[in-house]
Amino acid sequence: QDAPQPTSIIKQLVTRDGYKSKCKPLDTSRTLQKEQLEANKVYNSCMDNQDTVGVNYDYSTVWRVVKDERIDVGAVSGKFIARENPNFEDARSGLTHDAPGVVSVRRGDEAGYSFTIFPGSGSSSSSYASMLDEDNVVIGRVIEGMDVVEKLNETPVVKSAGRKLTGGAKAKNAPSRGCRYGGSEYFCSEDKPLKKILLDKTGVL
Repeated sequence: QDAPQPTSIIKQLVTRDGYKSKCKPLDTSRTLQKEQLEANKVYNSCMDNQDTVGVNYDYSTVWRVVKDERIDVGAVSGKFIARENPNFEDARSGLTHDAPGVVSVRRGDEAGYSFTIFPGSGSSSSSYASMLDEDNVVIGRVIEGMDVVEKLNETPVVKSAGRKLTGGAKAKNAPSRGCRYGGSEYFCSEDKPLKKILLDKTGVL
């Protein structure tokens, strides 16, 4: 009830019917005919299913794990890539990442459909919490299954050899949410789990 709009969207995303987001406008700027034909095909398929098939978390992935700082979940499968991202509104509830297991979404529409679980462990957890408080809207917390969160927090991930990422989430040389869809930049694999982790059988209790 403290963040009704983001919470409502997330609840729809965990159902079979999903969240009925609109299709992105057709991009007609492709220079190669083959690419434009493929873009047209994806757009037409999206329009055919826009009102009947919603986006959901079935087989979405855990796409980034920064130990003790964040676990980013909900990179939806490619069939939904033509849908517009939800715009998560800031309810100004005052809720913060004050304990392990807090769940939040990034304000605005840059985050796609993903949500973040705060592991809340380690000596720097308070500084990590402050950074999340700046960008994210708290929508809930894990009430059962913290053992799974702890295992995810320890998941082996890709780390750049001899290259240091700086500047936080908005810097050009930091992992971006666009990396979920196969970005070519070298940092797109940074903090990506070495093994694919999928969500299955999501729902509302």
